[in-house]
Parts: sequence; structure tokens; C-alpha cells
Amino acid sequence: MLTLNDYLTLAAILFCIGLAGVLTRRNAIIVLAGVEMMLNAANINLVACSYFLTPPSIAGQVFALFAIAIAGAEAAVGLALVIAVYRHFRSVSVDEVTELKG
Repeated sequence: MLTLNDYLTLAAILFCIGLAGVLTRRNAIIVLAGVEMMLNAANINLVACSYFLTPPSIAGQVFALFAIAIAGAEAAVGLALVIAVYRHFRSVSVDEVTELKG
């Protein structure tokens, strides 16, 4: 049986991996994947804390569902932006895209 500390540790590790991906990579798709990993770590925290509450509540699951819906919208808009930037600059590197006007 896993405890709350196990779930929180897993979420912290997942969040740190996502944060490292966002801060160290220059590929826009990898940056978006890192943001998704951080959102999933937050979802793990919400559901785990909701499960271990006394009395049990479904508030964490409800917030996690909203976060999943927002993450889906964020992924769709982010990938649309990556495709638009690639069509214009022929690169998805964050360093090469220095200006976004015109």
C-alpha cells in the first residue's frame, strides 16, 4: 500500500523532470512536453491529497479533471503556435525565434 508521501515524492520527481526539460531544452516541442509533465505532477498531487483526506472528498478529482481539460487546450494551442512558427522561421528552436512580429 502506497502512502501519501510516496505519491508526493513521485509528483515532485515528475515535476522536477518537467522543469528541467523546460529550462534546459531549446526545442519548443520539448518545452511543451515539460509543461505537460508539470501539469501531470500537479494532477497526481490533487488526486492523492483528495484520496487521503478524512473524510474522503472528490474535490481533488474534480480539480484534476479541470486541469486535464485546460492541459488539452494548452497542448492544442501550443502545437498550433509551434506549427505557425515552423512555417515562418523553418525552425522550432526557441533561441532562433527572437522576434514574433511581422
